[in-house]
Amino acid sequence: MSQTQVVTPLDTLLRLYRTMQVIRQTEEELARCHQRGLIHGACHTYVGEEAIAAGVCAHLKADDVVFSTHRGHGHALAKGLPPRELMAELFGRATGCSRGRGGSMHLFSPEIGMMGTSGIVGPCILQACGGGYSSKVLRNGTVAVAFFGDGAVNNGAFHEGLNMASIWKLPVLFVCENNQFATEVPFAYASGIPDVGRRGAAYGIPGIEIDGNDALEVHRVAGEAVARARSGGGPTLIECKTYRTRAHAEGMGDFTYRTKDDVEAWKARCPIARLRRAASESPPAGLAADDLARQLDAIDEEVRAGVLDARAFAEASPPPGPETATQHVYAEGSPSRPLEPEPPPSSRTLTFSEATLEALSEEMERNPRIFVMGEGIGKRGGNFVTTKGLYDRFGAERLCDTPISERGFVGLACGAGMTGTRPVIDFMFADFVLDGFGEIVNQIAKMQYMSSGRLTMPVLLRGCIGIGHSAATHHSGSYYGIYGQVPGLRVVVPSSGFDAKGLLRHALRSDDPVLFLEHREILQTKGPVPDSDYEIEFGKARVVREGRDLTVVALARMVHHTLAICDELEREGISVELVDPRTVAPLDTGSILRSVHKTGRLLIVDEPPAPYGFSAEIAARVVEDGFDDLDAPIRRLTGASCPTPYSPSLEEAVVPGPRDIADAIRNLMKE
Repeated sequence: MSQTQVVTPLDTLLRLYRTMQVIRQTEEELARCHQRGLIHGACHTYVGEEAIAAGVCAHLKADDVVFSTHRGHGHALAKGLPPRELMAELFGRATGCSRGRGGSMHLFSPEIGMMGTSGIVGPCILQACGGGYSSKVLRNGTVAVAFFGDGAVNNGAFHEGLNMASIWKLPVLFVCENNQFATEVPFAYASGIPDVGRRGAAYGIPGIEIDGNDALEVHRVAGEAVARARSGGGPTLIECKTYRTRAHAEGMGDFTYRTKDDVEAWKARCPIARLRRAASESPPAGLAADDLARQLDAIDEEVRAGVLDARAFAEASPPPGPETATQHVYAEGSPSRPLEPEPPPSSRTLTFSEATLEALSEEMERNPRIFVMGEGIGKRGGNFVTTKGLYDRFGAERLCDTPISERGFVGLACGAGMTGTRPVIDFMFADFVLDGFGEIVNQIAKMQYMSSGRLTMPVLLRGCIGIGHSAATHHSGSYYGIYGQVPGLRVVVPSSGFDAKGLLRHALRSDDPVLFLEHREILQTKGPVPDSDYEIEFGKARVVREGRDLTVVALARMVHHTLAICDELEREGISVELVDPRTVAPLDTGSILRSVHKTGRLLIVDEPPAPYGFSAEIAARVVEDGFDDLDAPIRRLTGASCPTPYSPSLEEAVVPGPRDIADAIRNLMKE
């Protein structure tokens, strides 16, 4: 007796059939709506693959989470999204599941565990790992599922995700819907081996290859995998061999890379018709085949009426108001408690590194949802002692050493932040996290906006920046100007231990993603740091030194270089006011403008190169809002526009030093 001939309980059979019909009929109606011009952008349908979403999601509880890809309509519907919310989303209406912000490729319904679909291939794999890691930290027994196509298995996210899930035994299902083509590229061409499931063995996890058009087989295999995940057995890779019988997206040409005969042959293997045949051959006990057929026909009609109602609802729904277009870029609402004024100077002195370690350890003690990931941050305590002693206090789950997988654990952090934990990613050097740039910019920074504020993103990304110690070009970057251009990110660059402790504590209590950059050349500088529970709000600059004649705006090490020559210049009769923005995004333009109003002159000192950088942004804002206060042109003193060299003599030549700053101030005073 074949698997499809095994008698299936009636409730399971009807549930699978209903889910598949909801997907099929909704998708076919959406295709017609696309032809009518009701859908403004792409429409990636799931027709032909319904058995996979139905079979897997049948085993998921309400608090289990799904992360999906651009072909995600079926996954959303199978997880419980009402068709009217899906249709309204594709129509660009305010009642859509993403409030009209996502369309076909970006479906969010965190209320039912549908954590989003992505137009980028691969992130869902890493985010599901984050959902699985949250499950371990919270011990809530939930399971995370990543649905992705065959194209994703040749992406680095697949390797990094499966490897992380394996070594940490994460409760994750990796479901590959191998529909034979990544857009128009055949899997047979793009892969060196003919199957995906067998790759599981390379990561030490079960890898199973099944017929993705057999709903009962998918249901059986997924049930075993979900049970294994819930019991602590770790992840499973399931390859479902299937086929999409419509074009990659509605309106696209379909027969330059495959034939009509191929499509028709796969249509004959329709998973819905196949389930009906299997049910009629082996109907549930005590039920005649004719009676079962009538029940299935009734489901067809019920679903058809529901889909027509959904279309009418979507057409009648209003578009989102233009005033909502810029809402939810950042977490909204005030902090959980009012921020106290910054404390007065303390007689207690700490290094910059000691101050941040104190803030992190205190917050980890207070909040059990915080965990830290990075290379060598466990027993070793981090390359820059950022986590020294915390492994012994909090254990391996909350101080987790990682493989060299920057994209992987940054993407994991995104999924973890979406599912109730607060990850801290220690990437050692800012240059390294560039491997995860796409995960930061396309996923982490946009998640709150795309979910219309229903998801928060409490992710802290920290690491070292700056030129020094002959570290050469792959260990010396800063890049805060680049990240400052990304809506949704907070970018923090402290210059003192006092500021670093208060800003880090605020970051660890924020619901926004924060990039916290620490200049390696000032990590051991000492200064007064109170032992009180204080926070420093983002977007509030510090006037480091009062002055009358000229304003210098500087960050991080450049603050120290400027301070080093202020007394000398004071003796020459030049009184310098030094302003440290402390955060790049948000930028406290008001404090800078007030200083320029007082002094009439502005010099911006910045370590990175000038073109398109942070110094240019400050200059532009002062010209826009403070031009009449200027008694001389704005000047910038920045690093050279070249990669960072190794030799000390060359390194010194490409970054401003105290003498360069003093000369620039003298020259500006002459103008």
